[in-house]
Amino acid sequence: MTSSSDEDKQNQNANNADTVGRDKSNNSENNNNNNDNSNENKSTGLIASILDRATKSGFGRKKLNPNKVEAAVAKQMDQIHKSPEKIRLTVVGGGSFGTAMANLAARNGCDTTIWVRNKRTVKSMTKTQMNKKYLPGYKLDNRLKYSYDLEAAVKDKDIIFLAVPSSAFRETLKNIKPFISGQSIVSLTKGMEKDTFALMSDIIKDELPEVNFGVMSGPNLAVEIMKNMPSATVIASESEPLRHAVQAALHSAFFRVFASDDIRGVELGGALKNIYAIAMGMAAAYDVGENTKAMLLTRSLAEMSRFGVEEGANPLTFLGLSGVGDLYATCNSELSRNFRIGNMLGRGMDIDAAVKKLGQTAEGVNTIQQVHEKASKQGIYMPITHALHAVIYEDKAALGVALHLMEAGFRSDVEFVMPHDHSNAALTAQMSAASSADDSEGNTDKKDSNNLKNK
Repeated sequence: MTSSSDEDKQNQNANNADTVGRDKSNNSENNNNNNDNSNENKSTGLIASILDRATKSGFGRKKLNPNKVEAAVAKQMDQIHKSPEKIRLTVVGGGSFGTAMANLAARNGCDTTIWVRNKRTVKSMTKTQMNKKYLPGYKLDNRLKYSYDLEAAVKDKDIIFLAVPSSAFRETLKNIKPFISGQSIVSLTKGMEKDTFALMSDIIKDELPEVNFGVMSGPNLAVEIMKNMPSATVIASESEPLRHAVQAALHSAFFRVFASDDIRGVELGGALKNIYAIAMGMAAAYDVGENTKAMLLTRSLAEMSRFGVEEGANPLTFLGLSGVGDLYATCNSELSRNFRIGNMLGRGMDIDAAVKKLGQTAEGVNTIQQVHEKASKQGIYMPITHALHAVIYEDKAALGVALHLMEAGFRSDVEFVMPHDHSNAALTAQMSAASSADDSEGNTDKKDSNNLKNK
């Protein structure tokens, strides 16, 4: 249950629900003012330069026009603030994270349903109050409801949390579309759609353009949440009432929910960090030192923010929970599915065998392909991503690729402080030339790599 101080905060938030339209208008005006101010102060020094880069990501936001769905959402959110315990929500997807979030909401007194496709699984969860496949041994709140009827699960709810793999996200939205009236959608999925590079927010806008939506991301290992280990997440949405409603539904003494309006940045942080968790898992298989881990972690963060800025995100978002927070947790825990995939790859298993052994979706496998292709086309400097692609999909020797990375040309450390214009093409050319110059050298590297693993 939430504490009395949490309830006071929720009641305070109620007063803001009626001013949603004005807030949206003010946000648009504030973005224009920030644009003017940053242009005037561009040359005033280092801090001004960084802030200028950070605020540019918000310039393209459009003022949202009110419509019937938004009016219905605003009315529902107002009721939620007045009586948080009456929040009606459904979590679509019975994986580990979706189950953990549904359990949190039920424990907070929300009217919570978790939808699972398989009828037999629903019967088992109802009987045992446990998700034996993904969270075995963890008892779920006895107020949590279970359903395999999609219409009954999502109809007349306030919020629908989608916790399905990225490959099933669009299909799931199409399936629930006939039952959408004034519900809000919140994505819990961290990944990208195969072949389209669409993030989950893009798919929501494609399939349900009038729906109020948000995305949630952060260092959220489901097992630790179920153990009541203090954790936190970020809800990103342009709708302040929706952000407050999600906070009311999930916030507890052991789980804090922070807010953001940078949907792109929060979502990219959650998707991109999966790439580097695979890299860190591979590194762990080689028993690398702490210096190497620190280097890999920080250079991964540099890649994430670099790519994010090109995609319209605020670079400062990557310094928060959905960026460096999620990156650290995923890259340093054997609970992480992507870390485990990388570790198996580092021990000599091929990608298909590793995925099969894991038995769950590791979003980073698909994300590597998507980001590699997009970065190559747009000339975004992503050496770690390209190196992983070379090892996993081009059968390059991991040790040889790592050595070529270390020998790459000089760069600045934090490019938002000291810009660096080195193009992606130069590194790609270096790696291609080095790997194709002598095939026998590559075979030797592979043998050395296997010998190192066996020690």
